[in-house]
Amino acid sequence: MPDIIRLLPDSLANQIAAGEVVQRPASAIKELLENSIDAGADEITVIIKDAGKTMMQIMDNGKGMSETDARMSLERHATSKITKSEDLFSIRTMGFRGEALASMAAVAQMEIKTRQEGEELGTLIAVEASEIKRQEPVACEKGTSICIKNLFYNVPARRNFLKSNGVEMKHIVEEFQRVALANPEVKFMLYQNDLETYSLAAGKLSQRIVGLFGKNYREQLASCSEEMAEIKIYGYIGKPEFAKKTRGEQFFFVNNRFIKSNYLNHSVMNAYEGLLPDGSFPFYVLFIEIDPVHVDINVHPTKTEIKFDDERTIYALVRAAVKQALATHNITPTIDFQADINLSSKLSGMNSLRETIKDKNYAQFRTTETPQQKSNKDNWEKLFDQEHIGKSPSQRIPDRQADIRETQENLTLTFGSKVNAETPVEPEAEERGKAMFQLHNQYILIQVKSGLMMVDQQAAHERILFEKYINHLKNNTGASQQTLFPQTVSLNPGDFSLVMEMQEEMSALGFKIEPFGKNDIIIKGLPADIGNANEKEIFEGLIDQFKRNKSELSIPRNENLARALARRTAIKRGARLSEEEMTGLIDQLFACSNPNYAANGQTTFHILDLNRIENYFNK
Repeated sequence: MPDIIRLLPDSLANQIAAGEVVQRPASAIKELLENSIDAGADEITVIIKDAGKTMMQIMDNGKGMSETDARMSLERHATSKITKSEDLFSIRTMGFRGEALASMAAVAQMEIKTRQEGEELGTLIAVEASEIKRQEPVACEKGTSICIKNLFYNVPARRNFLKSNGVEMKHIVEEFQRVALANPEVKFMLYQNDLETYSLAAGKLSQRIVGLFGKNYREQLASCSEEMAEIKIYGYIGKPEFAKKTRGEQFFFVNNRFIKSNYLNHSVMNAYEGLLPDGSFPFYVLFIEIDPVHVDINVHPTKTEIKFDDERTIYALVRAAVKQALATHNITPTIDFQADINLSSKLSGMNSLRETIKDKNYAQFRTTETPQQKSNKDNWEKLFDQEHIGKSPSQRIPDRQADIRETQENLTLTFGSKVNAETPVEPEAEERGKAMFQLHNQYILIQVKSGLMMVDQQAAHERILFEKYINHLKNNTGASQQTLFPQTVSLNPGDFSLVMEMQEEMSALGFKIEPFGKNDIIIKGLPADIGNANEKEIFEGLIDQFKRNKSELSIPRNENLARALARRTAIKRGARLSEEEMTGLIDQLFACSNPNYAANGQTTFHILDLNRIENYFNK
């Protein structure tokens, strides 16, 4: 039998390795930026075209490479960072595996220009699919310039898995931000399709944070510092009142290397306990300096997962540092947890619902009923007594009110307590005779044939809005209401790219937005049925919710947008509704194609049948 095990060719081995090291354009950017930092550069420029699919170029003024080193850098496991196994436990550089350049050269067309200080000429090397096409002397600036074109051109399956330009650019910006945060003493510039996205001067960490995320971060920064034995923690945290609904700007660095750690994130959240509303996340940029011997970074090729030899001590120290920072800056729980932080006021949401009811918009569901909607409506009718079938909800309510009033007139309440013996207790006048009422401003309770129906007002309204927005996106029918005073919203580059990519869908919903400056947009119109809400808060809330959904779910973009907008504009628990508003809400819910569940799968209503109620009293 012939031998079947054979050694893979270097080009194929490099392509396999590239699957771990270079997963998308952002992975290549990360590796090249870290190489520039290791080379001692104090000025780095990144140029991106077509979200990195067409071209990526990183230029630095580091120490450069000799002709031999430039050629060797393209070999697998060729590195200047380590020489023996013991070096793995004293690593201070960003890279050390010697896989990045070889992996990128295997799946792209790469050109390297590099020159060391003191040399008259540098070296140019052109590589395609691990094959060196050209090597020659070249006049160039001191340092290294690496240009990668047509990533995954020879691996079509991998290229097809890349996401849209907006998504890929968002990942690139995230990697750029991480490296820029870790090295505030280095000047960074980022250009996207010949437009300047970032120009960050060398400076302090606080200046770098403001430069990356915007001027509004200046007022929310609280410095953080703690030190013991061989561990030092420092950086900045955000004040609780600036917390967001998405896990956005949260960064941990260990010896200047960005890491992901749910364990350490929990320690930060623990320190904020009692200061944040539910579902909110604070900003933080925290650096941990520790002897490399106590850390294992050789866990994953991306080097974002590491292990500490004493995680509990790190956890306790991070928690203590954050708590001390919060105390030092006199940050106390000043947030009204019952307030609606998504809209400018609860009243605006209520105005939207009142206008919906006033305009009888819910009647549109009746005029164009689908078979599914007609079935839902019939089932809704059957919930009531036979004598009421055929009447509209507004007609049924007076009937049920009359029934209850008649019952109450013949009912005398008697209590055994002497305190109540002289004066019989009766319901308050405004509550007498109601067949539909609100419980704790959260649930709508309705008497039905089989017992008691309980409707979650927020979940129900989210279902109504979700189906309406999905219809707008499908048919491009969303009406827009022009704002009296257009508002300008400043976004980070990643969010700006995302918004520009979704501009057509947002227009279908009724948003009228235009780019206004480098990373700013101007809001000229909102969906007409939102009401008099704060345009900026609605828009920022929509983007935050969209990103949150995207990180937690794998759903089409249209559905994500409809979910996000419904979530942010629905009436909230705690909003008081009139009887007319409750009636309109119920009518619209049971005109939906799927009234049982909100878009996120939450149950919208539940029926407590009479038998179960009786069991509570017959035990």
